[in-house]
Amino acid sequence: MTQTADDVTTTRVDVAPDNGVGVPRRRIVVASMVGTSVEFYDFYAYATAAVVVFPHLFFPKGNDTTALLASLATFGLAFVARPLGSILFGHFGDRIGRKATLVGSLLTMGIATFLIGLLPTYHSVGLLAPALLALMRFCQGLGLGGEWSGAALLATETAKSGKRAWAAMWPQLGAPIGFVIANGLFLLITIFLGHDNADPDLTGAFLSWGWRIPFLLSAVMVILGLYVRLRIEETPVFARAVERGEKVKTPLATVFKTSWRQLIVGTFVMLGTYTLFYIMTTWVLSFGTGKAVADGGSGLGFAYRDFLVLQLVSVLFFAGGIPVTGWLADRFGRRSTLLVVTAVIMVFGLSFGVLLNSDGMSEGGMLLFLIIGMILMGFTFGPMSAVLPELFPTNVRYTGSGIAYNTSSILGAAVAPFIATWLATSHGVGWVGVYLFVASALTFVALLVMRETKDESLDDVR
Repeated sequence: MTQTADDVTTTRVDVAPDNGVGVPRRRIVVASMVGTSVEFYDFYAYATAAVVVFPHLFFPKGNDTTALLASLATFGLAFVARPLGSILFGHFGDRIGRKATLVGSLLTMGIATFLIGLLPTYHSVGLLAPALLALMRFCQGLGLGGEWSGAALLATETAKSGKRAWAAMWPQLGAPIGFVIANGLFLLITIFLGHDNADPDLTGAFLSWGWRIPFLLSAVMVILGLYVRLRIEETPVFARAVERGEKVKTPLATVFKTSWRQLIVGTFVMLGTYTLFYIMTTWVLSFGTGKAVADGGSGLGFAYRDFLVLQLVSVLFFAGGIPVTGWLADRFGRRSTLLVVTAVIMVFGLSFGVLLNSDGMSEGGMLLFLIIGMILMGFTFGPMSAVLPELFPTNVRYTGSGIAYNTSSILGAAVAPFIATWLATSHGVGWVGVYLFVASALTFVALLVMRETKDESLDDVR
């Protein structure tokens, strides 16, 4: 007997259907969340090092701001690679399946991250060092470009009817989990090795070898991620599409021909989310730990370890916000939930000049700012792994959702730390908030244009 979509929606809650083969829901949850945790761990380890390590070790000595901007430029290089990764891995994800492609993306990201921990520095090999660093960063971008959409599809295409946003929030939790592990490791290492960002000692243990530890330890997490992912099965939605003969030879060409409107809408729906997150993590770390105005700088002068503790506390609120909007998006719809959240983010952006007081700002004031931003980040990020896949038909869903997600990363994330650093230095921190307001306003318009997808079947061919 042929299994129908209605049969799937009545499957037991703790079992995900797979063309007649039951897959424990907990295994799917772990596979989608562990993989994204590993990927985001790798990404955040680089983001942290881009601020506190790489300007000292991989770029020629000179002006400190110039070295920081050069380091942030290599940070942004991965975001250029991410759409290419979504095209590459999306092709195989839509052609041969979600499972095998997820394994490939994880290996690409993991190997590149491990090799960063082995790279020689500028003081050893000159300009070859930043060139190799840029290459590894590019490979990180390729891997993450294929990772997110695959994990999102693994969650949504095995979800119970009416619970897709809730199921899809599990891979989103990989972002705060990866952040906590990566930055927690950096915090512990700097504590034990005595690193001080205010007076970095280039011969000290942290900058000599300690910074390499988080990158080398990524190998352990990759092995764990591979073990989990090799034990899952193909998603039932993709399997049914194969049975119906709906696979296409060239997913990239097909998605641009049949779903170009969804690509544009999806890209701008993610724009405000990306801009907010990389302002609240990468840029704010450099601003918070930068030389204080009273000392001739344009930052706040917090000690690196103190600021990292504040960030780690605030990320817990990020994690807490994700399931909240996962539930809200299933209850009230994706579009209406995100419209409200995006409007609040716009107001938050206009408050930067008031909340970020560069004249003697206290730790309590900074923590409040970080918590507000991270709560909003959880609210806007939570439903995205349901929203973007739901915009596309099954035969181009991996490619389409990946391109939209990762093209937005160029517009919102790759340039966000660079632009924010320049705005704060040359025009004042209030203009960083204006930048966030503009990006979020574009997202608000995209949400107005976007159709509601809460009740649409993932088996529909649109």
